[in-house]
Amino acid sequence: MPQSVNDIDELDEDLKSKSEIKREMHQLQDFGQKLIEMSKHQRSRLPLTEELKDAMVLADKIRNKHEALRRHIRHIAKILAETDLAPINQAIDVMANKHQQESVKHTRLEEMRDLLLEGSNDVVEALLANHTTMERQKLRQLVRQAIKEKKAEKPAKYHKELFAYLKENVTL
Repeated sequence: MPQSVNDIDELDEDLKSKSEIKREMHQLQDFGQKLIEMSKHQRSRLPLTEELKDAMVLADKIRNKHEALRRHIRHIAKILAETDLAPINQAIDVMANKHQQESVKHTRLEEMRDLLLEGSNDVVEALLANHTTMERQKLRQLVRQAIKEKKAEKPAKYHKELFAYLKENVTL
């Protein structure tokens, strides 16, 4: 029996209304549906528990049986209620933003190439110090050829080769 007002307030916070519980279960069912609709390859990249993986395999088998799938989604929602969803959501966000990440990487590589083409020896040395897989002679040669090509207003053959070399050897 609660003995003080604080104990009663704590009990009220712990109790959820029936509507709130239903809303949460519907959200979990929607999330489960979203997981089922992902390809097997995408799901393999998610940190799912063994129980969830087994449930996804079964969901793939009963995909064309509407009523069975609906019941199974409820089962998946119950499993999800007991699972920490933060790592799964984080992995989904990473997959969704992959294109954006590639765009940012591409932009950074272009900026790095432009800095190299300004002809500063310090930039070349800093790049070589940070990325040990790069060959000093090849990098300097590509930079020199790209600068020469730019001055002569020729097609950007070495310009592209320099970018490809950076893309291959620089990790951002």
